[in-house]
Amino acid sequence: MPSPVFDLAIVGGGINGCGIARDAAGRGLSVLLCEQDDLASGTSSASTKLIHGGLRYLEYYEFRLVREALREREVLLRAAPHIIWPLRFILPHHKGLRPAWLIRLGLFLYDHLGGRELLPGTSSVNLLTDEAGLPLKPIFTKGFEYSDCWVMDGRLVALNAMDAAAHGADIRVRTPCITANRKGDIWTLRLQDRITGEETTAQAKVLVNATGPWLDSFLSHTSHQDSGEQIRMVKGSHIIIKKLFDHARAYLFQNADGRIIFAIPYEQEFTLIGTTDVDFTGEPGRVSITPEETDYLCRAASEYFKHQVTIADVVSSYAGIRPLFDDGTSEAKAATRDYVLKLDIGSSEAPILSIYGGKITTYRKLAEAVLQKLAPFLPQMGQPWTENQHLPGGDFRPDQFNHEVNRLQAVCPLLQKKHARRLVRTYGTRAFPMVQGIRIASDFGTCFGDCLYEFEVVYLMQNEWARTAEDVLWRRTNMGLFLSTEERQNLDIWMKAHRHLCTAQAPAPLEGKADAA
Repeated sequence: MPSPVFDLAIVGGGINGCGIARDAAGRGLSVLLCEQDDLASGTSSASTKLIHGGLRYLEYYEFRLVREALREREVLLRAAPHIIWPLRFILPHHKGLRPAWLIRLGLFLYDHLGGRELLPGTSSVNLLTDEAGLPLKPIFTKGFEYSDCWVMDGRLVALNAMDAAAHGADIRVRTPCITANRKGDIWTLRLQDRITGEETTAQAKVLVNATGPWLDSFLSHTSHQDSGEQIRMVKGSHIIIKKLFDHARAYLFQNADGRIIFAIPYEQEFTLIGTTDVDFTGEPGRVSITPEETDYLCRAASEYFKHQVTIADVVSSYAGIRPLFDDGTSEAKAATRDYVLKLDIGSSEAPILSIYGGKITTYRKLAEAVLQKLAPFLPQMGQPWTENQHLPGGDFRPDQFNHEVNRLQAVCPLLQKKHARRLVRTYGTRAFPMVQGIRIASDFGTCFGDCLYEFEVVYLMQNEWARTAEDVLWRRTNMGLFLSTEERQNLDIWMKAHRHLCTAQAPAPLEGKADAA
């Protein structure tokens, strides 16, 4: 049979690729997205887990980027209040580093550049009397408090892919694009299913290169005109330690080298500390934190906390590559985080658009910018639509989270409060139909550890392209921190034995909310 001709083919299943697929499919375009591994398996699940304006980018005069990111905070908070929620940050004043007047000016701009409706503004904080000062060294007596948001980054990618599929997009995971060749006004892609080994071809009018750190290597086996531009790979690493404080606020710490790090409450029992900025060369798929980076983060945190953080405190770590546009900046920390879109039409041939850089916070605006740039080649494309639409499971107000938890327990009284909170935090209103059939304890199915049960894993396999334990534990949930090595292995064995449950294409979102009993 002849290969189908898609309006748009996207290579790369990170936040940019999935965000573009969602937007494009919702505008009536036929969309194919292929990803060589799992969704969010690269940069998009290795972020600092923040939806934020980027306070420090003001020092580099990135006002357009900061303004756009600040506006997007509340757009995304409304769209996905289950996986995104407000977070207050404490910025202790460190004498000898940035002066207090400069910090106040930066925070004033931060409060007013993008407009705020849901998030409270900046205030001063007395660290001698406020509980936020308790874990800090006594030399830090005053500071500032401001707002940003937290996000489950891997889930944000999955939700965009699910919504894209619900609008008709063809999402193929573990399916690398081996080659992409253009002839006239058509691209021909050769794809290979890594599970079955089967090779297929697909055709498209337009190709989007959203491969992130693999951008240059993908172009090397793709028809294109060499413009001489390339990405700058900057590694960011994080450590996770047992929690250092009991309150729900995060910290932003200044370092003597001009960088900043965050210390963020993580999954109730941990503190997430990051990030580094280190130039990287090598294979992006083999990135990991180095002992030097671990030591840097421990020392930077110990500059502020009473508890001296050491490598012995580290329970987990991760690293990712930011695929930034190489603007010639000498220092990794100063390289632009703004996105750059490069369009190549060859000799009036089928276009390819490559994406350099980008932040998870501005992925939705990046998708709109990509489609605006491609509009001349796709005249049938509809209008922008994502700004006021929720993502799957996000159809409730941000201040109604606890109400949704109580409703879920009413639908399924067997759920403990902690379990119900985690399900709503992870799946939002999609948790209701997930548990509606649970009447007795055995309906939960096999327990894989902590509160991770068979019914949830089956849901992820059938609806969110989860294929391995790693997909479930580190990208669809954060349960990897709570399961032992043996429990993780048992989950992987079970999933391999039940691979027939996996669906090649996620179905449309489950209908509506279940009524409380």
